[in-house]
Amino acid sequence: MGAVTDAVNAEIEQLGVEPVSPGLAELATSLARSVDEAEAPTARAVAARELRAVLADLRRLAPVQSKGDAVDDIAEQRAKRRAAARQQSADG
Repeated sequence: MGAVTDAVNAEIEQLGVEPVSPGLAELATSLARSVDEAEAPTARAVAARELRAVLADLRRLAPVQSKGDAVDDIAEQRAKRRAAARQQSADG
């Protein structure tokens, strides 16, 4: 596979959209292959433009992933302190 195809497949995997929209994910992979294999600059440009549009659609369909932020970190630290305080009061 080419560099564009590898990058697109990695992004599709990271987004987790294949179960949500397998056809659109396959179309993105096919367009990426077209970009990699195109000999004519105009063919490559057309495939790249369509690929950008399909990837934008896939990004919109991607399930929301909860990633920790500062608020989550503070809440986790607070929960640990409370658990330690409860344990200390139960022991003492």
